[in-house]
Amino acid sequence: MAQTVPDLAGKKCKACEGGVAPLTQAEIRDLLKQLEGWELIDGRIAKVYTFKNYYQTMAFVNATAWVSHLEDHHPDISVGYNRCRIEYVTHAINGLSENDFICAAKLDKLFGL
Repeated sequence: MAQTVPDLAGKKCKACEGGVAPLTQAEIRDLLKQLEGWELIDGRIAKVYTFKNYYQTMAFVNATAWVSHLEDHHPDISVGYNRCRIEYVTHAINGLSENDFICAAKLDKLFGL
């Protein structure tokens, strides 16, 4: 049975300090199918979240920081008035790992609250 977003969101990131191969293109395609609105761009996965106002945007950014702290896996974040762009890549392996998809699923779940 294939994993679903709740399955990914329920997982915990594993420490990655290199020495592990990045995901293959086939693995990336399979995991991307489990996420809504995420795109593969230049070896990273990215999504733009939109909000009603700056306060909601910043609340989401701060919640993202908390999730990142708990998972010890940190995205690149670009912030505007009513949107933020999240990008994940596992720097230690110069590519994508399952951690990137786990965190993406957790943010989607957070956004749905």
